[in-house]
Amino acid sequence: MTGISAVIITRNEAHNIVRCLVPLKGLVDEVIVVDAQSTDGTRELATQHGATVVERAWTDYSDQKNFANDQATGPYILSLDADEVLSPELIASIRKRITAGLNGAYRLNRLTNYCGHWVHHSGWYPDAKVRLFPKHGSRWEGAHVHEELQLAQGTKIIQLEGDLLHYSYTSVADHLQRLERYSDLHAQKMNAAGKRGGLVKRYLSPVVKFIQTFFFQLGFLDGAAGWRIAWYSAYGVYLKYAKLQRLRNVE
Repeated sequence: MTGISAVIITRNEAHNIVRCLVPLKGLVDEVIVVDAQSTDGTRELATQHGATVVERAWTDYSDQKNFANDQATGPYILSLDADEVLSPELIASIRKRITAGLNGAYRLNRLTNYCGHWVHHSGWYPDAKVRLFPKHGSRWEGAHVHEELQLAQGTKIIQLEGDLLHYSYTSVADHLQRLERYSDLHAQKMNAAGKRGGLVKRYLSPVVKFIQTFFFQLGFLDGAAGWRIAWYSAYGVYLKYAKLQRLRNVE
């Protein structure tokens, strides 16, 4: 027994879920998958690979993850997305911590694959995340986008060796779809906070974002992938402010 429950929320992740689950065998005591009414066989594949599957209608990221954590029986949660995979180095690092005795929370670096290219710059790496943490006293917060993990006060955070491999963007079309979805969420969040999306924000902020990503965050070292990331990151900034302005005009 390792004392770890792996927890994953899913919605139509049949193309990812098996790759995510396989490295968990022998590392965790159980895998909990909370599925938001997938129609592509995600639940069946997860069950076939040993996961306990709970179906639940989608609410939002934080609420869905908190519900999933509540289903876990172990004292520690390993929180993963379906498009993430533990690297061999990260598995070895977790095993060392299990042997020594888990204590505190554990942060790891996430390495993203963009259209077949591993991105080591562009502001995308190391993309450190706390993903292994005590169940007791830990909650996800944030209703719109980019949910944040809140740990019990005084929890020590320890860096793990090895990367969490993030198979995030399979194509430029996939990237554009996400930009549309996330810009909607960002605009809603900013609107709720009373922010405005004037001309300066709408047209100058994307330029600043491109320069920051491609030059200051060394995106040019990622080659063509770095150029696309910088360009579409800038476009995403434009979209969120344009959509914010439309929301403000409706009110």
